[in-house]
Amino acid sequence: MEKIKRTKVVDLLKSTEYDRTVNVKGWVRTKRGNNKIAFIALNDGSVIHNIQIVVDVPGFDEEILKKITTGASVSVTGKLVKSLGKGQPVEIQAAEIEVYGTADPATYPLQKKGHSMEFLREIAHLRPRTNTFGAVLRIRHSLAFAIHKYFNDHGFFYLHTPIITGSDAEGAGEMFRVTTLDAKNPPLLENGEVNFKEDFFGKQTNLTVSGQLEAELGALALSQVYTFGPTFRAENSNTPRHLAEFWMIEPEMAFYDIHDDMDLAEDFLKYLVQYVLDHNSDDLEFLNKMFDKELIRRLQSTMETKYKRLDYTTAIGILEKSGKKFEFPVSWGVDLQAEHEKYLVEQHFKKPVILTDYPKDIKAFYMKQNDDNKTVRAMDVLFPRIGEIIGGSQREEDYDKLVRRCNEMNIPEQEMWWYIETRKYGTVPHSGFGLGFERMVLFITGMKNIRDVIPFPRTPQNAEF
Repeated sequence: MEKIKRTKVVDLLKSTEYDRTVNVKGWVRTKRGNNKIAFIALNDGSVIHNIQIVVDVPGFDEEILKKITTGASVSVTGKLVKSLGKGQPVEIQAAEIEVYGTADPATYPLQKKGHSMEFLREIAHLRPRTNTFGAVLRIRHSLAFAIHKYFNDHGFFYLHTPIITGSDAEGAGEMFRVTTLDAKNPPLLENGEVNFKEDFFGKQTNLTVSGQLEAELGALALSQVYTFGPTFRAENSNTPRHLAEFWMIEPEMAFYDIHDDMDLAEDFLKYLVQYVLDHNSDDLEFLNKMFDKELIRRLQSTMETKYKRLDYTTAIGILEKSGKKFEFPVSWGVDLQAEHEKYLVEQHFKKPVILTDYPKDIKAFYMKQNDDNKTVRAMDVLFPRIGEIIGGSQREEDYDKLVRRCNEMNIPEQEMWWYIETRKYGTVPHSGFGLGFERMVLFITGMKNIRDVIPFPRTPQNAEF
């Protein structure tokens, strides 16, 4: 038989060119039937739906058919016809089947039954083959593409910021060290401390927690830039909202104040939600049906409403007057917890919220100080179910104020000289924000644990795969 070029399942299911010979390749989801006819559900990952293969059993080698079990990979050539059965528009009448790889039914872990999310994390090398993770990964791709498209279409330049860095952008100190020194016998100084001058970079270096500081340097030349890359936090947090390795999107804009920053954040988030609604309807419908009956309605509602904007002080007043007993008591100056954010978004305003003007003592050194000397021009976007999804601010462009703030927060000037120096040469008002990519995927998919929206999660005591 003449070799036929492969067609993806997503394209076959849309086709109305019937009675033509096609080839499809994929993995078997199920096989059922009798000694006369068999039905194989085949999926290749291009779409959540399977294509049905109809096999005339007497016309095939019995030994080949035995190998076609759940999880096996096959190539099928046959005629594409209108399906007589319900549930699929077309099916393939098999003429030739080649088995690429078998899957022992006794050991293959993805049999036709429900699996817990915890179990699937233990087999992260196979979980993309499930409907759930196929849907999540396709949506993750769409979001990544939409991010680049949005910024490209709005005149931003994609800046690749370093993954290995000598600075701590957040000042939190929870960083993974990068070194080539001998772990057992590192070179020591006379006082017994490690001599990092003998390390590869001649100084202590770490995996980045943020590309923001370097992105600011780019914005102060190119006006509008964004980063989109991996970031790392050595934070011992075993929660459904934290990862040790995750991806961040960080736009930085020269000549933007805090209001411009908020406008961009709201427009950007709405664009991303709309993009997935437009391009991943099948995946969203599956997740809506199986995991979260309110998912699509919630996504649509974030498109239809203007986000509520208010300052931190007003928000604290609302929380204090709520009459609700919070696990973490509320007072001016505290960092808001997930329960506080949830109350504001889901109960009080019933829409996404942007909070501004936080106390300076709970925010990073680079945020622009307000005239009250107590607050800074920070802005956090709070979403239903997620809490903080974006954190940003207008950046401090005043050289003296920035130096003073570094000293107040014990951030060594000599390490940050390059950042501070930009405020000496043509400084301008500028702003930016960071969007945690996995939190956005979490919101869009309705999944409950952030470990289920990244292919291979990195968490405390877990670096498998």
